[in-house]
Amino acid sequence: MSDTPPSFLDRREMLAAGLAGMALSTLPGRALAQSGARAPDAPRTGSASVAAHRVEVPMPHGGVTAGHPLAAMAGTRMLMQGGTAADAVVAAMAVMNVVEPWASSAGGNGFATCLDRKTGKVQSLAFTGGAPRLLDPDGDPKALDHGPKALTVPGAFGGWIALARRFGKLPLSTLLEPAIGYARDGHPLDASIAMFITRAQKTLALYPTSAAIFLPGGQPPAPRSIFRNPDLARSFQALADAESQALKGGADRDRALQAAHDYFYTCPIAQEFARFSTETGGWLRLDDLKAYRPRWDDPVTTNYRGLDVYCSPLTSRTGLELCEQLNLVEGFDLAALPADDPLFTHYLIEAIKVAKADVYKYAADPKFAQTPVEGLLSKRFAAQRRTLIDAARAGLYPEGGNAAAFDRSALEPARQDFAHQGDDHTRGGDTTSLSAVDADGNAIAVTTTVGGGFGTFLVMGNTGILFNNGLRLGSSAPYAGHPNKVAPGKVALLGNGPTIVLDKGRLKLVFGSPGGETIGQTQFQFLVNVVDRGLPIQAAIEAPRFALDADPNFYKPGAAITVQAERRFPDATIQRLTAMGHKIERVGPYAIGSVQGILADASGARMAGADPRRMGYAVGY
Repeated sequence: MSDTPPSFLDRREMLAAGLAGMALSTLPGRALAQSGARAPDAPRTGSASVAAHRVEVPMPHGGVTAGHPLAAMAGTRMLMQGGTAADAVVAAMAVMNVVEPWASSAGGNGFATCLDRKTGKVQSLAFTGGAPRLLDPDGDPKALDHGPKALTVPGAFGGWIALARRFGKLPLSTLLEPAIGYARDGHPLDASIAMFITRAQKTLALYPTSAAIFLPGGQPPAPRSIFRNPDLARSFQALADAESQALKGGADRDRALQAAHDYFYTCPIAQEFARFSTETGGWLRLDDLKAYRPRWDDPVTTNYRGLDVYCSPLTSRTGLELCEQLNLVEGFDLAALPADDPLFTHYLIEAIKVAKADVYKYAADPKFAQTPVEGLLSKRFAAQRRTLIDAARAGLYPEGGNAAAFDRSALEPARQDFAHQGDDHTRGGDTTSLSAVDADGNAIAVTTTVGGGFGTFLVMGNTGILFNNGLRLGSSAPYAGHPNKVAPGKVALLGNGPTIVLDKGRLKLVFGSPGGETIGQTQFQFLVNVVDRGLPIQAAIEAPRFALDADPNFYKPGAAITVQAERRFPDATIQRLTAMGHKIERVGPYAIGSVQGILADASGARMAGADPRRMGYAVGY
């Protein structure tokens, strides 16, 4: 008797077939058996691998896809209570602060990209705090990695309030209720978060306020143990109470939300932040907090193969990276290349090199330096830079191009050669992303961060809140004279790039990814998977990815580039890329980025996907 399993599809294969757009009517008749040896659950029908680890989630009325199932559920609860996409993402971000504290915080920073379905307009919200005004730009860069001198002004909570004021309906007390409950009563700690706490144990232990929460009894919490942050629960409850008291006093919704904002940035919580910073030797003061404002702006945009792509403007570098990468590969017929053709991957790698070089040359806080945004987004500039891409071999990491020549308002700065200065290696970044749509067709993508994992590692006094270490090398340039060198009041660059894609004015995609330096690269590959390869959203998310790493950093022309490739790339592809001159490092099979997104087809049907590389989960209704 043959040991070969019968040639019909098991349950997971049928799910994968659905993900690939295969109708059940095309399956062999015996694949539809409901019982016996041919049933979908029969032991001998199991396959060695699956096409997807998540099923697509339909969202006929709306839903949320986020970096943790509890966050996705909290956001969807808001929608089911009559809330908007803005209400959903605020509730989800608050829960992410509790359940994924190493990458998300009310004291963090981030960007949101928002589609107002009624007007058809896409807007960007930057909730990014700058360096404290007392910062010493000539201090030890290592002090910017963690501790009291590493923190930036907290931007995220101000962003939550800005989203709720402009696009929300529900009271803040309702939006914060799920997060307050999980922080106060606890939730089972995901095994990956327990692992991150264990890895960070030595640094967390340096700071008693952090150790009290993350190292109870002096030890990291066990996976799936009940984890609590009672100080954070009290802070969130106080913010909700500030709103409630304002409403009782006769304030309208807008003024009540402003009361919660003031409680965080001028009143008791702000005062605790400033007190703790001063006592621990930090630079942050109450004036820094009072001066902070989130910023609404137009996103950067390009048209890629007939689709309008909108992403975050400065002080995010990723919007510029994503748009230029798309402009570069638009000159190649990617759809004609098989997905396993090494040339397909080669073109993407080379486009990332060129775009990184251009963006890292210029990008900085526009209040402090002139960035030729128009030039970097120019199709003519992309055509010129595309000539650097050789179809036969890998190129070196180039110097940035003269984007100012394609910008009507910019001047090309004098060329500067940045010499090696001590430790100029980029520090990593850790982030989370979520996307939501509501019943009215409004859509929002948010990517929020604390910078490197656990941010400053320093819980601010009795608030339970971690801050962003957004001044670290990578977000800021290590070289004197570079436009992105740290300075008092300057906002260092983020990699956050939540994205919305419209097809003739209709929502096509809303998505984002965490991953620090890899965010723009991950989102680029995902979008190409959808547009050029025609993949459904979950398949596009789960397809193998790569990421470029630069030694010492992407600021420096001639940096040594390593292509980190997930192990699921075929051996033949890796061998051919190596022969073309790429330095390839194989990494885990699901190791790069974590896309959460929602795809709408021409009929208006919306399907959400979530990335198995982390804890991503989608919930629709």
